[in-house]
Amino acid sequence: MTEKDFFRVAKLKAVLELIRSLPCVGEEAVALDRSVGRILAQDVCSSIDLPEFNRATMDGYAVQARSTFGASESMPALFAVAGSVEMGEVPTVSVKAGEAVRIATGGMLPDGADSVVMVEHTQALDAHTVEVFKSAAPLQHVMEIGEDIRKGEKILVKGSRLRPQEMGVLAALGQAHVPVYKQPVLAIISSGDEIVPVDQTPGISQLRDVNAHSLAGLISLSGGIPLYLGIAKDDFDELDRLCRQALAQADMVLISGGSSVGSRDFTLEVLQGLPDAEILVHGVSISPGKPTILARSREKAMWGLPGQVTSAMVVFHVLVRPALERIGGLSESELGRGRHVPAVLSRNLASVQGRDDHVRVRLVRQGEQLYAEPVLGKSGLIHTMVKADGLVRIARDSEGLDKGAPVEVMLF
Repeated sequence: MTEKDFFRVAKLKAVLELIRSLPCVGEEAVALDRSVGRILAQDVCSSIDLPEFNRATMDGYAVQARSTFGASESMPALFAVAGSVEMGEVPTVSVKAGEAVRIATGGMLPDGADSVVMVEHTQALDAHTVEVFKSAAPLQHVMEIGEDIRKGEKILVKGSRLRPQEMGVLAALGQAHVPVYKQPVLAIISSGDEIVPVDQTPGISQLRDVNAHSLAGLISLSGGIPLYLGIAKDDFDELDRLCRQALAQADMVLISGGSSVGSRDFTLEVLQGLPDAEILVHGVSISPGKPTILARSREKAMWGLPGQVTSAMVVFHVLVRPALERIGGLSESELGRGRHVPAVLSRNLASVQGRDDHVRVRLVRQGEQLYAEPVLGKSGLIHTMVKADGLVRIARDSEGLDKGAPVEVMLF
């Protein structure tokens, strides 16, 4: 990167396109009971029909539906009780016209039966006779073989995030271990002479390392594994050593406070000297977070994030999280899924054309309407993030948004 290229900002859309080219991490198999939230690495096709037998969905009596036609409260149909089916057993009786077999929810339907009459619509006269007060349609209260899932059917798609319901499907198929993508490891390096560990009392002009811990939490919530490597002082060799260590141990690298244009910021120089390094972006047309750096070394993304805590967190939500999810195997269709809610802006918001503004908002419900209420403040004020529920983006070609405008809130 030449001096004239320094700090030539890239559009947000262009940076998101670059993220799509990042390679995924490897795969592993995990126990089913530890798979929630993980990203599926292979399509899953069913090897069986579910259910594997016709089964009752209500407690009652298995019958031939045509034998119940015309039954009513005033003129019940009489049935001879031919036996019962216990849970988990194969029926030893069959059902003929005018016969009924006692059955529980989930029980296997006996041969000859095509319907189940709910127990609420019956009355036992004795151990061998039951009255039915309501007619039943064929297959009423019956789940047929393969009605839930057919053998050979693709039921789960590679790149989707596993929820408890997908775990239930896998359990039903007898899949005790699941092929998933490994959780990306993201190294965090804090930089600057002014930064001290959280357990140390800052001196004059010093600050505790807030960013590292905020970023670690964001990484964990986004499905990654944070790896904190410590604080690099404003020294080329120290930052270079930590960056090389990060590349050896992690899948992506975050340098907190590594995007400024100060005379003592060696980040850009260090990144350029790493193996097979390429500076992809130095400057993004977003606010906050304009001086963000994106580099690549041996196919691993390296981010130089702003030192201001709010700016660093916003850049994480807007850029780093999509990158983490990309290398973690999440499919394009799943990116951002369930992370946006519609709301109405509670006040006017001005913006500067030529950049994407990301405004912190809190969500306030008034009656049936959800409002996005801006939380305004400078980029160094962490309390604005504490009070906020998410971000509203004002597009780069807009001069702002009016009160009452519909917006999409990117949830934290």
